Amino acid sequence: MAGAKAGAVRERANHARYRPGQREGFYESFFQRANHPTRPLAFWIRYTLFSPAGRPEAAEGELWAIYFDGESGRHAVAKREVPFAGRCSFARDALSVDIDGARLRPGRLAGAAGEGEDAISWDLAYEGGGEPLLLLPAALYDAPLPKAKALVGAPLAVYSGVLRASGRDVDISGWVGSQNHNWGTKHTDLYAWGQVAGFDSHPDSFLEVATARLKVGPFWTPSMTPLVLRHGGEEIALSSLVQAVRAEASFDYFTWRFRTETDRLSVEGQITARAGDVVGLAYRNPPGGVKHCLNTKIGACSVTLRRKSLGREVGSETLTTARRAAFEILTDDRGHGVTIRA
Repeated sequence: MAGAKAGAVRERANHARYRPGQREGFYESFFQRANHPTRPLAFWIRYTLFSPAGRPEAAEGELWAIYFDGESGRHAVAKREVPFAGRCSFARDALSVDIDGARLRPGRLAGAAGEGEDAISWDLAYEGGGEPLLLLPAALYDAPLPKAKALVGAPLAVYSGVLRASGRDVDISGWVGSQNHNWGTKHTDLYAWGQVAGFDSHPDSFLEVATARLKVGPFWTPSMTPLVLRHGGEEIALSSLVQAVRAEASFDYFTWRFRTETDRLSVEGQITARAGDVVGLAYRNPPGGVKHCLNTKIGACSVTLRRKSLGREVGSETLTTARRAAFEILTDDRGHGVTIRA
């Protein structure tokens, strides 16, 4: 039964959940990100709709784009907002997104956002990636809680084409990343999210991990850390609610440590970011208010997988990348010191 449910969620992985005109507040994003194979360069492109609670007539489409240049330390950041009605569409039966002429389809994305030095345009293709990866237990994707859902539609996708940023063309041929989908009626109150699409040491391995806390009235829940690692032809999904609560994790603005284990194995890791590689973004929340997202796609990550038998370690592997990790923090705190660029 669980397998059938997971299959059904994967089948609809890239179908939009938003119903135009719905009064319940909502956000939905399809985002793509990829890294240069050897240099600290990356892009992140996000096709988003935002509908504030109780005001569906104020819904907007948003285009976000960042070109991370870890060599120069200068990152181009672009955003464009347009009214949703008449200028945007998110298909509920296919991957088909249009925002004021910018398009996203299976294997293809094109568009533009921003002005001047921060203008970014793209005409990209992607292929591969394997089957969709579910960070949450399959049953939760159609459940009322959690209010924010996330999955990876195409892990380890390979990109080609041209992205134009800071007035110059960037050849994206052979960059590896992922196509992702998230949605919900409210942003998670506090989270760290990480992803590695190909480690330097293990280019065919993929990591998706998050640590989240929710606020219920004046009270905070314990942290929950679901993790999925695809490695050596195996999917290690440590993402059940019980497993997520049992996991250990802590993070600040630029460092995150996590550890989760079963009687058969453990996964322990660290993701870090250089302060100069982090871009600050302001995300509106459907119920009201604004969250700050601290975003980099050129972080570092080290993950150690240990196998166990009868309570004893019988083998271990460490996966590393120096500048290919995605790392985001979503917070209400305003003391992080990161400039909000969009």
